[in-house]
Amino acid sequence: MKQSKKDIMLSEKDALQDMLDAEKQLMNYYSAALTEGSCKAFRKEILKNYSSGAECQFSVFEQMLARGYYQVQPAEKTMIEKKAETFSKVKKQISAV
Repeated sequence: MKQSKKDIMLSEKDALQDMLDAEKQLMNYYSAALTEGSCKAFRKEILKNYSSGAECQFSVFEQMLARGYYQVQPAEKTMIEKKAETFSKVKKQISAV
């Protein structure tokens, strides 16, 4: 039995998750285009779209968060300090080269 569009309904959570996934994928495409682009006008336009896409992605994320569809764990202070120390070491290594 073939289903029609009207027979297929996404829940709000599924629709938002689909939108978030699509926005994340779009951000990956813009990022690749930005790093590969060699024309200033093209890069400027991609950067503008990247910024707009980031705002859309964050807006969808906020909607999911507000509805309890996306759980975020707060980072512990020790975890943040450990990561900061790791990046500081990497930065020093890169600077030394």
